[in-house]
Amino acid sequence: MRKTFINLKKIVVKVGTKVLTKDGCLEEKQIENISNQIKWLVKKGIKVILVSSGAIGAGMGILGFKKRRRLLPLQQGLAAIGQNELMNKYSKFLRPNLAAQILLTREDLNQRQRYLNVRNSLLTLWQWNVVPIVNENDSVSVEEIKFGDNDQLASLVANLISADLLLILSDVGGLRSSPPAPRLRRAGQNEIISVVEKITPTIEKMAFKEKGDLTKGGMVSKIQAARIAANGGIPTVVAQGREKGIIEKVIKGEQKGTLFLPCQKRLKARKSWIAFSSLPHGDVIIDQGAKEALVKKGKSLLCSGIIGIYGKFKIGDIVRILDKDKKELGRGLVHYSSQEIEQIKGLQSNQIEAELGYKDYEEVIHRDNLYCPAGEESG
Repeated sequence: MRKTFINLKKIVVKVGTKVLTKDGCLEEKQIENISNQIKWLVKKGIKVILVSSGAIGAGMGILGFKKRRRLLPLQQGLAAIGQNELMNKYSKFLRPNLAAQILLTREDLNQRQRYLNVRNSLLTLWQWNVVPIVNENDSVSVEEIKFGDNDQLASLVANLISADLLLILSDVGGLRSSPPAPRLRRAGQNEIISVVEKITPTIEKMAFKEKGDLTKGGMVSKIQAARIAANGGIPTVVAQGREKGIIEKVIKGEQKGTLFLPCQKRLKARKSWIAFSSLPHGDVIIDQGAKEALVKKGKSLLCSGIIGIYGKFKIGDIVRILDKDKKELGRGLVHYSSQEIEQIKGLQSNQIEAELGYKDYEEVIHRDNLYCPAGEESG
């Protein structure tokens, strides 16, 4: 028996397409079921953000399509039609609570100011006791700015507002020890794992891919979402969304689905944005000495340790930090452009001004603007 989630103040609930649809159409009973559970949370004084899939599935149902359209313009059109239907039903069943629609693209979280604007909007809606309903803006998203699935979007939103819990409701009941084949189920070899203390390569291998006509996720994306949330100090529960009263059962500590425990050290909001929300614009390659300084000592990145760069980026962009073997060590916000770094790489900090004619910073990436998983404990 798990312990009850005590003193929950903020929760992000993500609902998958297969929880809300049947035979390619929105299932009104399911939307009512989820809405009633959200209202239960609100009555308990918990602030809720609902991240809901289902727009494309709703559009397919309205137009009578049985299979998902693969071409992006067709998906965008289906999302535009279906999103309106989805929100209408949520607005109906969430009453007397008000609902607000928030549609996001990757760019909204990629740029720091827009990221903060989204956060401020969500907090304002909470002040008005409104339930924000978030979805990816599929009607305008293109491949370069898509989240990929709403599991990742939900985890980024959870980090954005420093949630106390991320609850992913899916047709997948949790992480299993093996794929849910009937033969293995009868043998008791594919039991749902109740608690995952740390996401390791072994845990990742347990995720089997299960994609359908209406979905893009599967357990792989849920583990990725749980990892993002865990680094932000947020526990994640993946549970069966069609089970009656599942939200209340999870909150009360019943052993439902899989609980992914958070990391002990919670990332600061700024570092969380650098690590997960912002897409990198290029790469900086460093030598062994700089690698040890970052990983073992939690230091800033100086130009003396840089041996190469890839891509074009400007001051304030996020870049990946790679070792000589092209292994990613972390990500950071640069104080110099790619052109400037090309000029000063390998130099000592006291040589920057002589080379550039100015020196705005001692560091190329300051420790406060750098996320290096292996070095966070040292920083």
